[in-house]
Amino acid sequence: MIVDAHVHVAHLARLKVPWEQWIGPAGTGEAWSACYDSDGAAIPEKVSALFAGAGVDRVLLFCEYSPKATGWQTIEDMLPLVDADAERFRIVANVNPHVHHPVAAEVDRQLDLGAVALKVHPVHAGIAPNDAQLYPAYARCLERGVPVIVHTGPSVFPGASGKYGDPVMLDDVLRDFPGLTLVLAHGGRGWSYEAAASLALTREDVWLDLAGLPPHKLPVYYERFGFERVATKSVFGTDAPSADPARNIAAVRELGLGDELTDGLLGGHALQVYPGLVDPPSRT
Repeated sequence: MIVDAHVHVAHLARLKVPWEQWIGPAGTGEAWSACYDSDGAAIPEKVSALFAGAGVDRVLLFCEYSPKATGWQTIEDMLPLVDADAERFRIVANVNPHVHHPVAAEVDRQLDLGAVALKVHPVHAGIAPNDAQLYPAYARCLERGVPVIVHTGPSVFPGASGKYGDPVMLDDVLRDFPGLTLVLAHGGRGWSYEAAASLALTREDVWLDLAGLPPHKLPVYYERFGFERVATKSVFGTDAPSADPARNIAAVRELGLGDELTDGLLGGHALQVYPGLVDPPSRT
């Protein structure tokens, strides 16, 4: 099973940045443009067909409430995709303390709508990941057995605060919430690859999400630790639409990791980290 564990299907009418900047130079703009209707809403059947054609069996769809940076990708916008293809799609919740209060109540609301994980985006929200305002969210996820994804590294979008992408700040969260599964999105992209890899390799409940990183460059980014070692604590993601899933899957297979580790990276590890990928999505 192949899992793309990091995808953003934005509603274009609520996207704050231009489409060209959103999709980036590595994205397949023509293919994705065909997946939207005239109102800027994703057409579920076409999005599903795009991932099916790339050979992706499960997709984690990220919602995001980031008015300072990219705009609004609401969880309600994700629900039609799950309804159209409940086998392939799952939702990742998002909370922003500058928008949601009480934070724990919003976490519950989104999890009850079927989200299988929570993402916090300190860089786009403008808040440190170890800020006390986020602690109720972490506590609720620990209580409900839900993994937390945290953006690490900087962001290219206007309004972002790159300093909040430092993985070192998560050492406080790991101390205060033992047993909480943390996934470091983008694997410390930019200036913090080593800090992110060190956390993943020394903490049982920490994983890397390699979305947005060109697969052929991964051995260079994680040269100090050896990428084969880092890959044992990593999950595959594309950050689509800013990357082509089929192309990235092929590039991972060319890294020479061996069949077992390659299969783990492309899907097996994600099934371990995100139990909600196995069970059918449920909505309260």
